[in-house]
Amino acid sequence: MSEGFPFSVSAPATESAPAPEPEAPEPVGDDSIRKLVARLARPHSSGGHVVERAAILAEGSSFTTIMDWIVDHGGKPEAQAAAPSGGLHGSRLNQSGGSVSPTTLRFVLPAGVLA
Repeated sequence: MSEGFPFSVSAPATESAPAPEPEAPEPVGDDSIRKLVARLARPHSSGGHVVERAAILAEGSSFTTIMDWIVDHGGKPEAQAAAPSGGLHGSRLNQSGGSVSPTTLRFVLPAGVLA
């Protein structure tokens, strides 16, 4: 034990390769994707359902498969509200390209698709 330290100091442990992160299982088949989308979706005012892009991304590596399924079943990007054009800081927001994200945040599925 070294003087001045109330604990022993040892050589650092050898580093090993980090364990691979587990991947989300890829949804297989139309029925399993439908169940997954039904779990992520909420009712929409149009009578259909809406799914958040973030929720789909959080499912893991199956993002493109899920998005293809949504498009194949009539899903459409939700129209974004127009950005405010006036106000105290309106000109500053519009100079840098605005505060509206070009990425679609939600997708609307027609009624009956998840039934």
